[in-house]
Amino acid sequence: MEYLSTRDKTLRLSAAQAIKMGLSRDGGLFTPVHFPVLSALEMETLCGMSYQRRAAYVMGKYLEDFRPEELEAFAESAYGPEKFDHPGVAPLHRMDANTWCLELWHGPTSAFKDMALQMLPQLLGASLRLTGEERTACILAATSGDTGKAAMEGFADVEQTKILVFYPENGVSEIQKLQMVTQEGDNVGVCAVRGNFDDAQNGVKRIFSDPAIREELAGRGYFLSSANSINWGRILPQVVYYISAYCDLLNAGEIKLGQPVNYCVPTGNFGNILACYYARKMGLPVGRLICASNRNDVLTDFIRTGVYDRNRPFHTTMSPSMDILISSNLERLLFDLSGGDDGLVRGYMDRLAEEGRYEIAPEMLARLQSLFYGGFCGEEETVASIEMLYRYRYLIDTHTAVAARVLTEYRKETGDRTPAVFVSTASPYKFCDSVLRAIGQEPAADSVDRIAQLQAVTGTAAPSRLAALKGKTPRFGQVADREEMEKVVREFLR
Repeated sequence: MEYLSTRDKTLRLSAAQAIKMGLSRDGGLFTPVHFPVLSALEMETLCGMSYQRRAAYVMGKYLEDFRPEELEAFAESAYGPEKFDHPGVAPLHRMDANTWCLELWHGPTSAFKDMALQMLPQLLGASLRLTGEERTACILAATSGDTGKAAMEGFADVEQTKILVFYPENGVSEIQKLQMVTQEGDNVGVCAVRGNFDDAQNGVKRIFSDPAIREELAGRGYFLSSANSINWGRILPQVVYYISAYCDLLNAGEIKLGQPVNYCVPTGNFGNILACYYARKMGLPVGRLICASNRNDVLTDFIRTGVYDRNRPFHTTMSPSMDILISSNLERLLFDLSGGDDGLVRGYMDRLAEEGRYEIAPEMLARLQSLFYGGFCGEEETVASIEMLYRYRYLIDTHTAVAARVLTEYRKETGDRTPAVFVSTASPYKFCDSVLRAIGQEPAADSVDRIAQLQAVTGTAAPSRLAALKGKTPRFGQVADREEMEKVVREFLR
C-alpha cells in the first residue's frame, strides 16, 4: 500500500518510507491511499485471537512491505507481559449495562501512548532496513506530558536512533516531568520549553520543514523523524485497540456482531479519536465519535461551527495532555472529509499558520457533524467526575474524567443510549495531586510520596514503574526559549 501527503497527493511513498520520514517535507501528514475493510468473517476470526495477534493482523493490512511473521514478532515484543501488566493489554472495565471504560494505561509508562510507542521503534527499525538507510534517525518529539516518556522508553538505546523530547516547562504534571528527566538510555535527551505545548509542537514542525537543517544534519550522518502522532507509525497501532475492544465486547456477549458502539475519547492532538475514525472506515460498527475536550475547547467549537480558531486564551489545566490549541491530526480528517482535496487542505493549513483560523466548507461540516459530537468539561466538572466514579470504587485520572463527563452530557442532550465506551488514557497515579484532592484528601508535599498516599487511601495498586520513581536522580534539566530549539537540536547531535 502507498501513502500520500495531505498537502500534495502526487507524492507517493511506501509504508516503510512514510514511517521513516514521519512528516512530509511539505508539512503534510502521510495517509494511506485507501482503507481496507474487515469482513464479518475476519471480525469473528479476530475475536479468537490474542491482542498481539490482532495487532499483527490489522497492521498487516497496511504494511504490505513487512512480512507477517515479522509483524507478529513485533507485536509479541511490544505487548508482552514484560511490558504490560494486564494479560488483555487494553482491557475493558464494565461500568453498567451499556457503558465500558477502555483502559489504555497498562504499559510501561502508564499512559495510552505506550500502545503505539512500544510498536513504533520496531516499525522504524524495520523501515530503516527496508529502505537501506545508513544514517542515524534523530527523532524529535513535542509532548504535552505522556508522549515524551513513552517515546523515550520505547527508543532508549535502540540502535541507529537518537531521540530528543521537548515539553512545556510548566505544562506537565510533576510525575510526568519526573518520568522524563530521569529517563535512562545513552541516546535520549530532554529539554523544557518556555511556553506551552503548541510552542513546542510548532518548534518541532519548523525544524522538520527547514531544508537547511536537514541538509546540515545529513552531512553529519543524521536524518529527522518523528515519534509524535503525526507519524503514521503512531496512528496505525492505535486503530488496533478500538477493533480489539469491539471483539472483547462480542466475546463477553455484551453486543452482537454489527451492533454499533459509541466511543468517547479525551482529545488533544486528535490522534486517538482519529484512530477510531479510521477503524470505522475499516468497517468497525462505530456509532458516534464523541470528542471530549477540557477548557481548551477549540475542537468542541470546530465540530459545532466548522470554524477552527486558535486565537483564544490558553488554559493550563489538571488534564495537561489535552492543553492544546493546534490539533495536528485534524489535518488527516480534513483530507478525508474533503475527498482527498490536497489543495483545499493546504489552504486551510496556510490560513491557520497565517491567521490562526479557518472555516471549512458547509458540505464538509455536515459530514463532520454526522459523525462527531464535540463536548468539553471544565475543571470543577473534572473533579466531580473523579469523585462520582470513586464512589463506585473506580479510580480514574483527570483525562478519563473529562471523557466520562462528556459522555454523560452527550447522553443527556441527545437521549442516545447506544452502548458506549469511554477511553481511559492514563493511570490516576500520574496525576496524584488532582486525584487526591478530588476524593477529599490533602496531597503530601512530595510528588512521589503522593503515589504511596493515593495507594494507601484507595486500596488500589500503583503501577510498579511509577512507584519506583522514588529516589531517582534527574539526569536532565535544560530549559530553552522556543527560538532556541534549533540550537538545542544541533547541540544534542554534536
